Amino acid sequence: MVQALDDSGAADPWRRRTRRSKRQMPLWQELPLLLIVAFCLAVLIRTFLLQAFFIPSGSMEDTLLVGDRVVVNKVVYNVRNPQRGEVVVFRGTDQWVPQVDAQPPTTFADKLGRTIGDLIGVGRPGEKDFIKRVIALPGDRVSCCDDQGRVLVNGTPLDESAYVLRDSPLDVPPNPQECRSRRFEEIVVPPGQMFVLGDHRQVSLDARCQGTVPIDNVVGRAFAVVWPSDRWNSLPIPETFATVAPPPTAGGAAPVRPDPDGGVVLLLPIAATLSVLARSGRWRSIGQRRLLP
Repeated sequence: MVQALDDSGAADPWRRRTRRSKRQMPLWQELPLLLIVAFCLAVLIRTFLLQAFFIPSGSMEDTLLVGDRVVVNKVVYNVRNPQRGEVVVFRGTDQWVPQVDAQPPTTFADKLGRTIGDLIGVGRPGEKDFIKRVIALPGDRVSCCDDQGRVLVNGTPLDESAYVLRDSPLDVPPNPQECRSRRFEEIVVPPGQMFVLGDHRQVSLDARCQGTVPIDNVVGRAFAVVWPSDRWNSLPIPETFATVAPPPTAGGAAPVRPDPDGGVVLLLPIAATLSVLARSGRWRSIGQRRLLP
């Protein structure tokens, strides 16, 4: 070992003091600091990158079940528009009736827990947060049904058998004020709007009776189910949407083909979290931990 010497050849006492001062902080002091850093990272990720949403109703069964948690990519639509077939979370307009009753917190503990949950993105959704599947985009002509009871987009019938397991009945007369019937008249989706439907058409309140949704209201794309653990799965675009013709106003241009699995890069938040844990040098002794969505 090379040791620093002063002019007289003796070891430098200042360097010895510096080495002593660099000794590791005790775990009882460092653990609260790590928790604060992890909380701040969670808030930043929730605000700008990803957010977990709780599924409170059965309108997307059996793709999403009550109690599932999905992760939503909040940045993908900053670089492109939603695509047909994607599952999206959005803020409903005044016409959209909440499908769950939002119970206000009654105790201080409930209020504190809900506030923290909202900050880190694991709380219950607001009464105006909805999750549906995008069926048609601006300029598209959408209607139901053809002679086989299928939804038509720009004259192309959709094969929805992979994700619509409980469709609305055909024998119920269409009513623009109700979503009980499978049938609805053709509409042209207005500019800046999208037409969305739930996968469980028998119970879903969607664009059939509540109208189209502004694309600006979209929070992000739901790309994976992350809880419970036995339901881990991605939410890709069904293949049937690849055959949909472009709208007549698009001049025959081919539609944009996004990454069907979401196109989300998770390396940055993971690397940031690991770097904070590695700083302590004690993460192996603390053991592995998993944050629930």
